[in-house]
Amino acid sequence: MTGGHHYHDEEERRTWQNPESILALIGLSAGQTFVDVGCGDGFFALPAARIVGPLGRIIGIDIDADALDRLRREAVREGLENIFLHHGPAEEIILCSICADVIFFGIDLHDFDDPARVLERAREMVKPAGVVVDLDWRKEMQPFGPPFEKRFSVEYAVSLMERAGLRVESVAESGIYHYIILARPTREA
Repeated sequence: MTGGHHYHDEEERRTWQNPESILALIGLSAGQTFVDVGCGDGFFALPAARIVGPLGRIIGIDIDADALDRLRREAVREGLENIFLHHGPAEEIILCSICADVIFFGIDLHDFDDPARVLERAREMVKPAGVVVDLDWRKEMQPFGPPFEKRFSVEYAVSLMERAGLRVESVAESGIYHYIILARPTREA
């Protein structure tokens, strides 16, 4: 259970959401710093750690201490030493200034109490040439995921990103349940 809704087991989830494909789509590469906001137990953070390699860094933020413990144990089991985890609310955490190549929201932006503030924090952390990614549930009735009323429409998510000082570069479908938005910082914000 993450963010108040149930996800299927990882193997089943991979049939409708492939983290490696999504990370390739956003251009994640060796040596980069990837911030996974609401990282949970590492569905995206673990494959990202393998992609960025020993010269890259994965920074995970989550309010669920148990999920962070599971991620930490799996990283140790896999010998991944490039994952750094922070427990707490993303609305209040700025890990660094202009340090991240990718700030990633993996089907969780709708879960935050103050998504606008979380996106402002993301803008403060992302490098000028970096990208902020919102992968989230389409606002339509689906067999699982968050309730319809919690989901953000693409238009609403785009407006949140723009108000946070991000310039949306692309919006696309991502599989059968999600959309993906890529945005870059505008430093005037």
